[in-house]
Amino acid sequence: MDELQPTDSRSNAVEFSVSELSLALKRTVEDAFGYVRVRGEISGYRGPHSSGHCYFALKDERARLEAVIWKGTFARLKFQPQEGLEVVATGRLTTFPGSSKYQIVIEQLEPAGAGALMALLEERKRRLAAEGLFAESRKKPLPFLPRVIGVVTSPTGAVIRDIIHRITDRFPLHVLVWPVRVQGETTAQEVANAVAGFNALGDDPSLPRPDVIIVARGGGSLEDLWGFNDEAVVRAVAASEIPVISAVGHETDWTLIDLAADRRAPTPTGAAEMATPVKADLEAILARLSARFKSAISRDLDRRRQTLRSTARAMPSPDQLFALPRRHFDECAARHVRALDMLVQKKRLRLNGVRLSPATLALRLTEARRSLSQCGTRLPVVFQNQLHQRRIRLDRDAARVTARGLLDRIRSADERLGNLSRRMDRAAEQRLRSFHTVLDQHERLMKSVSYQAILDRGFALVRDASEAPIKRAADISSGQVLNIQFADGPATAIAGTRPAAPKPTPGRKPSPSKDDGGQGRLF
Repeated sequence: MDELQPTDSRSNAVEFSVSELSLALKRTVEDAFGYVRVRGEISGYRGPHSSGHCYFALKDERARLEAVIWKGTFARLKFQPQEGLEVVATGRLTTFPGSSKYQIVIEQLEPAGAGALMALLEERKRRLAAEGLFAESRKKPLPFLPRVIGVVTSPTGAVIRDIIHRITDRFPLHVLVWPVRVQGETTAQEVANAVAGFNALGDDPSLPRPDVIIVARGGGSLEDLWGFNDEAVVRAVAASEIPVISAVGHETDWTLIDLAADRRAPTPTGAAEMATPVKADLEAILARLSARFKSAISRDLDRRRQTLRSTARAMPSPDQLFALPRRHFDECAARHVRALDMLVQKKRLRLNGVRLSPATLALRLTEARRSLSQCGTRLPVVFQNQLHQRRIRLDRDAARVTARGLLDRIRSADERLGNLSRRMDRAAEQRLRSFHTVLDQHERLMKSVSYQAILDRGFALVRDASEAPIKRAADISSGQVLNIQFADGPATAIAGTRPAAPKPTPGRKPSPSKDDGGQGRLF
């Protein structure tokens, strides 16, 4: 090396500083090896550092090599490093002068063979299953008849053509295709974004939200299908609100997305059959159900008509229903008439039994005066006795009653007197109202049985000169003076001669004369 010059002419050994020697070794290692592929087992992996870089070691049975993955490279890796996993790392070999170590800066990392991939797959499956992402309780049922189907697959492969062709044959629906790469480093992220994107769609009619999502890909090797084993894809499918059907690979191919999806289809064509019913079968079922429904309606109507006819025959006729009420009404009407007649007779007898005359009134007045005289004679004696008893009781009470007690008794007596006075006023008013009510009733009764009410209906009372009532026309003689009482006042008339009664025609009843009203001519 030209830049390194000996500092001691007395020795042939070249003298270096620590930094110079470290930098020289770094350049030598980097120039001699450059990019290398190293196979080893990951040791000491604890996940990304707080800075985002990863530090661990690759080892085999006899040696150990420090390794580092920078933050930007770690985000692009197909799978995460795991402790104890045998991998093949591709990167640059370099040294770290600060600790006199050499290390490999890894730019690509892949499992060492299918066995390592299977081990990684089993470990990831176990870890995600422990989180409950594969639990059956989380799986959602598929809609019976979806309106829109979302398909996540490559837009140029045969898979999308098979799916669309099968859906068109069974039940034509609206199909939305989210194009993704189904193989390569970006497969996992594109599929996860597609599932999340379908879930984020709104109610826009031009871009409706799917009712079910199909994630589909053709068959391939484990490495070809590795993107569908990615943790991001599994979590996106498990978090989807829309039911997801996994159709990745052939029937014998299994990936982690199959465990997280709501349904797993053996092929993409099988996924299309799961998502859609057969339109012809639905039409046949609908026609059969319609026929059964019509038949059931017809049978039910016939049964109801038969029941109605049987009920109508069992019901009585209207005459039978109203026979008893009519008879009861007739009996009540007859009893009412008889009771009314008996009541009128009873009232008439009571009225006829009342005889008011001056002699009767004088007798009652004499008896009242005699009773009053007796009461007046006894009243002073009774008053003196009560006064004497009250004076004795007052003297006895005065001896034991103090002024305060007397005032209390006076106050109490005053209150009691006020209460009695108010009660007496209310009783008197009530009694007076009762008397008025009875008087009004008697007045109405008197008017109802008075002849004056009969005069108001157009009749007249005929008396002779001595004011005796004349009841028959035969009692009137020609030229007799008659006093006639009308409703509005009296009148005087002189009776004339009575015309001879006409002879009745055989077969006809004699009709009363229009002039005399059927009672004979009086004037």
